[in-house]
Amino acid sequence: MTKTVTEAIAYRRSTRVYLDTDIDSEKVKHCIYNATLAPTSSNLQLWEFYHVTDKDTLAQLARACFKQNAAKTAKQLVIVVTGKDLWQKRAQANLSFLDQVYSKPKLTDQELKRKKQATDYYSKIIPTIYIDFLGMLGYLKYFIFQIIGLFRPIYRQARASDMRIVVHKSAALAAENFMLSMAEIGYDTCPMEGSDTLRVKQIIGLPRGAEINMVIGCGIRTPEGIYGPRFRVPFESVYFNV
Repeated sequence: MTKTVTEAIAYRRSTRVYLDTDIDSEKVKHCIYNATLAPTSSNLQLWEFYHVTDKDTLAQLARACFKQNAAKTAKQLVIVVTGKDLWQKRAQANLSFLDQVYSKPKLTDQELKRKKQATDYYSKIIPTIYIDFLGMLGYLKYFIFQIIGLFRPIYRQARASDMRIVVHKSAALAAENFMLSMAEIGYDTCPMEGSDTLRVKQIIGLPRGAEINMVIGCGIRTPEGIYGPRFRVPFESVYFNV
């Protein structure tokens, strides 16, 4: 039986031991598709998802994840990868999509304005933010933006380190979509940061510019796979009505 969003959120727990029971790869693939529907900064979608089902590869990745139970007993793994270097391809994909959306012969003035704004954004603003050279341009842009920011609101995250954070935030949103989708159909997951990311990249053949956002173990929980009751700090300590 499927779950509501609230039920899926309540059901999802980081599961560290899985049953020795296979899960449906096509269902997992559909959950990955749901991940791609997550919101993403500037709609650039600077992410990739590696769905690992091969047993030998799973064993290699379990070792790269320090043989923790969440990796060692997982029936499948999903690796969420960021690709900041893909920004030019993704920006061009957005521009091509805009050409399709606004392809009718006679556009209204409002439609022409929207098309120009969006086209300028992907052809001018995005390159301004993402183009860098050994990190130096990022710092130059950062200081220029801080000066401009003395006089008016301006985007300030211009350094390479800032853009890495932006890209990883988007990937994490997608990962949560995936894990809630898995929970909705009764499958369990465990997001893992504990891994030798260089070895993980080598195992699945990633290019140098790609980065591991997280490795997610997938399967069906055992009772001992949930290590204890859920703990959260009091809601009142993190909620502020401004």
